[in-house]
Amino acid sequence: MSGIYIHIPFCRKKCSYCDFHFSTSFSSYRSQMIQSISDELKDRLIELSDCQPKTIYFGGGTPSLIEKHELKILFQPIFNKYPLKQFSEITLEANPEDITEDTLNNWKELGINRLSIGIQSFKESDLTWMNRAHTLEESRNCIDLAKKAGFSNISLDLMYGLPNLSLAEWEKHINEIISFDVNHISAYCLTVEKGTLLQKKVHNKSLSIPDEDYIIEQYKTLIFKLKNVGINQYEISNFSKIGCQSIHNSNYWSGQKFIGVGPSAHSFDGKKRRWNIANNAIYMKKIDSFEVEVLSENERWNEYILTRLRTTNGINLVELKNLFDEDNQFLQTKEEYIKQNWLLEVDNQIKLTQEGQLRADFIASEFFRV
Repeated sequence: MSGIYIHIPFCRKKCSYCDFHFSTSFSSYRSQMIQSISDELKDRLIELSDCQPKTIYFGGGTPSLIEKHELKILFQPIFNKYPLKQFSEITLEANPEDITEDTLNNWKELGINRLSIGIQSFKESDLTWMNRAHTLEESRNCIDLAKKAGFSNISLDLMYGLPNLSLAEWEKHINEIISFDVNHISAYCLTVEKGTLLQKKVHNKSLSIPDEDYIIEQYKTLIFKLKNVGINQYEISNFSKIGCQSIHNSNYWSGQKFIGVGPSAHSFDGKKRRWNIANNAIYMKKIDSFEVEVLSENERWNEYILTRLRTTNGINLVELKNLFDEDNQFLQTKEEYIKQNWLLEVDNQIKLTQEGQLRADFIASEFFRV
């Protein structure tokens, strides 16, 4: 099962923590960018000719900024080739301030059936230092609006590890997000990315990041409280009710083929990666606007380990053996981390324990081949 990712490089404001590719001053070339992405889609869909795509994901940036007629331009090359009913999941990332009765009705009419809403925090002062464009009231109202418009597949984004966020406040955030009774939650730890406004604020000590032990406590609290209400973890940062996992992202973690269109978008076909240039002007000129990397055997191994280990299903040892040569170092490292209670082996599957999840990137890197 393959998927289509569409990167929308527009944002109303620049969040202080974000290092994704986007522009806040795009009015002069907005139409040209939409047409360029649509043109790339026409060219790239042939790469999925050997496998029928089942998911479409609008990410960014802020996809909820684009208007109905622009979405139609982007959908046209897809639906000229595939029927709408073929797609089990069409996701649009949306910010609360963009969610109105009109936009919701437009999205449903076009076939979008899943919303990923960037709430981030239920604390007004957090939204201020984050430089988010929405208010706390908009966060709460948009979820009710989406449900009334008929959207039943809703994911909410929340962040932990925030400056001055007490454990009591974090528990309150979790309780509030549970109260909305959505079927999917993505929770991300705040990271200080190079070149962001957040990095400057941390450097000049106007904001301070909590220590690691405090962040771990918030993470464990999240897992515990969500599990108690039937929202189970299926990937390090993702939680859902039974049967409500993100199909698009799950396919990515299981190594399925996908194409990414738009500036900075990535693609993967199992053997090579492709990524578009993170420059709007060059992307629209369509000259040397992407790079391709053919993965070596070791790189394919590393990709497999990294993505599978992030999920609660973990790594299937039988599949691993069928895909790659035996690796004694892997077996030794596996046994070592099982003894340390970082890994668990059950029915030919190895997966991270909760303690292992706290060291996921390190553990994966310990299995890498160079």
